[in-house]
Amino acid sequence: MSTPRRRLALLAGALTAALALSACGGGSTPAAPATTAASGDRTLVVYSGREEALVGELIKQFEQTSGIKVETRYGSTTELAAQLLEEGDRTPAQVFLSQESGALGAVAAAGHLTTLPADVTSAVPANYTSKDGSWVGLTGRARVIAYDSRTYAADQVPGDITELVQPQWKGKIAIAPTNASFQAHVTALRVTAGEEAARAWVQGLKANEPQIHRNNTAILEAVNAGTAGLGLINHYYWARSETDPTTLRAQLKFGDPGSVSALVNVTGAGILKGAAQSPEAAEFVKFLVSPQAQKYFAEKTAEYPLVAGAGAPKAVPPLDRLGGPDIDLAQLSSVRTTVEMLTQEGLV
Repeated sequence: MSTPRRRLALLAGALTAALALSACGGGSTPAAPATTAASGDRTLVVYSGREEALVGELIKQFEQTSGIKVETRYGSTTELAAQLLEEGDRTPAQVFLSQESGALGAVAAAGHLTTLPADVTSAVPANYTSKDGSWVGLTGRARVIAYDSRTYAADQVPGDITELVQPQWKGKIAIAPTNASFQAHVTALRVTAGEEAARAWVQGLKANEPQIHRNNTAILEAVNAGTAGLGLINHYYWARSETDPTTLRAQLKFGDPGSVSALVNVTGAGILKGAAQSPEAAEFVKFLVSPQAQKYFAEKTAEYPLVAGAGAPKAVPPLDRLGGPDIDLAQLSSVRTTVEMLTQEGLV
């Protein structure tokens, strides 16, 4: 097994094992926060599955406006979710900031998140947040097909990812099967179409000899260079291009409304049960759905703000026109089953 595949298997195994642990079960010693605050200061410990390059500036803004010192541990969402499940009640984390809804669903299902205030959860449309108030969606991340506009017109590009198994796309599709966003997309297909249909699609995709890349950035680069015809990515990799994205060789095809191809997954945040009475945790999560933070996401990360009136990223359709599938995003917590399927079918 190659190093990336071994690492993925270990992470998937860790998450699977952690899901089976009770809140007081054994596990590794909780990792120390990245920073420490002086005694007597108001502090907050955040586990962030979002990269420092994306949210570090926003966290600094919160510190400046609130006077609260945030101690942040950065890591992959999968790793941190597994760590939270393993640490249980012993975790030093007060807030979990996740890059996708499935991990939040898994932590919530294990009983480790507290119910958020109604003024926080009600700020976001019901289809982009938890059903039980255990976590709140922060930004939308649309799954799209990037395509080589010098080779294909938009109407030649499938609006339904299930069509990518057709023979004409053999060798032309770029994917990142070890990427969390790809795995969440396949999980959504499993949830909406069923296990058998999802496995058949994975098998068909594998038979079409896709180009395997490490992440969304590499896929976009391949399509923009003309070395891949199509690529499955999240919209914001294109939208936050340093140059005007509408001038790129790579352009975007959004999925057919109502289909899993139009999936809009979300980033989100939840408060750990041990911090249920923490005013600092409550203040931070409320800040994340404030106009200040939502505008930051639109302008700095090119993700879709989920709070009305916060604007929108440039050069992409409005969120209310995307027409994503009718799916409870917490169901994407079954991603470990997806990883097992992808491994069995040889895509990872």
